[in-house]
Amino acid sequence: MIASPSVTDPKLASLRSQFPVLERQVHGKPLVYLDNAATTQKPLAVLEALDTYYRRYNSNIHRGVHTLSEEATTAYEDARTRIARLINAASAKQTIFTRNATEAINVVAHSWGRANLGPGDEVLITEMEHHSNIVPWQILQEQLGFTLRYLPITDSGTLDLSQLESLLNQRTKLFAFVHVSNVLGTINPAADLVAAAHAVGALALVDASQSVPHMAVDVQALDADFLVFSGHKMCGPTGIGILYGKRDLLEAMPPFMGGGDMIREVKMSGSRWNTLPYKFEAGTPAIAEAIGLGAAVDFLQEVGLDWLWQHEHALTSYAYAQLSQVEGLRIIGPGPEQRGGLVAFTLGGVHPHDLSAVLDSDGIAIRAGHHCAQPIHDRLGIVASARASFYLYNTFEEVDKLVVGLEKAAQIFAF
Repeated sequence: MIASPSVTDPKLASLRSQFPVLERQVHGKPLVYLDNAATTQKPLAVLEALDTYYRRYNSNIHRGVHTLSEEATTAYEDARTRIARLINAASAKQTIFTRNATEAINVVAHSWGRANLGPGDEVLITEMEHHSNIVPWQILQEQLGFTLRYLPITDSGTLDLSQLESLLNQRTKLFAFVHVSNVLGTINPAADLVAAAHAVGALALVDASQSVPHMAVDVQALDADFLVFSGHKMCGPTGIGILYGKRDLLEAMPPFMGGGDMIREVKMSGSRWNTLPYKFEAGTPAIAEAIGLGAAVDFLQEVGLDWLWQHEHALTSYAYAQLSQVEGLRIIGPGPEQRGGLVAFTLGGVHPHDLSAVLDSDGIAIRAGHHCAQPIHDRLGIVASARASFYLYNTFEEVDKLVVGLEKAAQIFAF
């Protein structure tokens, strides 16, 4: 019997009390929020950090010597330091603030990629990527003429590593892959994949959008050349993300955008770029959002990433077992031992949008669609899927409500 994370657990009850949105009712029912892979809810600590910035020291950063500007600059850079510490970056200067993981990948594609890719070169990605790690490379491929290759997935939803050796070769300049799939839940062997890239002289980019919020991720242990993630998936605000890069690579890369603060000197005859990390942070940045993300990091570290991972694993294992017993339900991806905190599925011939609508009538929020990962669905021969994804405030009781809601949907549509 799996130990159940229940609202009667003192730690879990305390955590849930820090998320005001969980007090909501939807259609007269208590909110059951199971769409955490899309975005997570925000604790009071993050909401208060945002509110305090705007109420007490709202100001632009790096450019003023007055008190408010200095306070804002200190808070912004302190957040960067805490984020760097979270992923064990050797220096805070290696952590670049972006709008999200998508923009972070685009920075690499259009800065490093334009300077280093051309005809005869190859970039390897996988069939389980989010669109944000597919489309930028497709756009760049059309413009620069390199070859884009895909490492396929197996029927069980894991990477087909038997084909890695043939696809990763001396022509490969970059291997970009997801750490944890946002559809399959598959946890990929990131350190091994990075090592395989390095063995042929290629760089490695890790999309950690679904791993950094849920488990301890050490960029130095992974030896990743680039790593990206989004703040809103880890209790932080929207509009803020991180690009981590090895210092020598970032220093050699040209700026992604031009404007204020990313320059050291501007003359009519030309300009000189600022040092890291500011070379990649043109214009007024998302100051409040960065400060909010710093507060989210503090919150998660206080919760404990080890506890969070164990909690989610227990929830996912329970959900996998319970959903497996729903007649007509097909779970997508590997078993619970190989997956992160989400379960995507189909139910008979019911469209996932219809499933989501029925569940919403009972206050249960899930995701429905292709989850910005159409190639996965094409590979598995389905148009769309439903997805329940868990986080630190979810409980076994909520999983039980999901199962009851799905059984209700099956009766309504009588497939």
